[in-house]
Amino acid sequence: MRLKNKVVIVTGASKGIGEAVSLALASEGANLVLASRNIKKEDRVVKEIEKLGSKVLIQQVDVADYSQVNEMVNEALDIYGHIDALFNNAGISKPTMLWKMTPDQWDEVLRVNLSGTFYCLQAVAKPMIEQKKGSIINVTSSAGLMGTIGQINYTAAKGGVYAMTKSAAKELARYNIRVNTIAPLAETDMTQVIASDPKFKEKYLERIPLRRFGKPEEIGPAVVFLASDESSYITGQTLCIDGGMIML
Repeated sequence: MRLKNKVVIVTGASKGIGEAVSLALASEGANLVLASRNIKKEDRVVKEIEKLGSKVLIQQVDVADYSQVNEMVNEALDIYGHIDALFNNAGISKPTMLWKMTPDQWDEVLRVNLSGTFYCLQAVAKPMIEQKKGSIINVTSSAGLMGTIGQINYTAAKGGVYAMTKSAAKELARYNIRVNTIAPLAETDMTQVIASDPKFKEKYLERIPLRRFGKPEEIGPAVVFLASDESSYITGQTLCIDGGMIML
């Protein structure tokens, strides 16, 4: 098992990509901190991870709240003693054309997707610096890399995550902490509008060489790789898991 006895925090863990990645990490032996605003001990992902024999710490956390994030990390350290990796996945989308967007719609998406990602990154970086090792995997998107219509708030936030990852990778490399990002395209609640509308779906599929949307389970192996020692010489990079839609 590539992640045996490693401790990994997963934000946005209750469904979609977060759930699939959590199961993939547990299947490789990781002990997990599952963070989400709504996660409960009776949730399917928790039960499945426990069946795999991994330890699970459940944390109901709003990543846009600085204090809650730091309390989560401190509790994880109290229980596990160390944190080896972070899958910085929590995010929301509030699609609106730019001339209709309210300040609240702008602020909420930036708070969760950009500030929340930074708060989690900063909180785990401190203990990782002390232990002189760690892996942080942030989540951007095609919107953050190439822009998209009707999501200028989400695009700005995810573009910020892309840039922030590079700066963090340069700052933390001296402590043997790797920081990378993935840009996934998978069928989740967030992409349901596109995947379920024949007109939108066909337009997107025309841009994807593999001619299909990914499944959340197809994201897990990449995160396992980046969290493991197999990727020990990779930092500051973006891995697009999108059927070839974006080729950097």
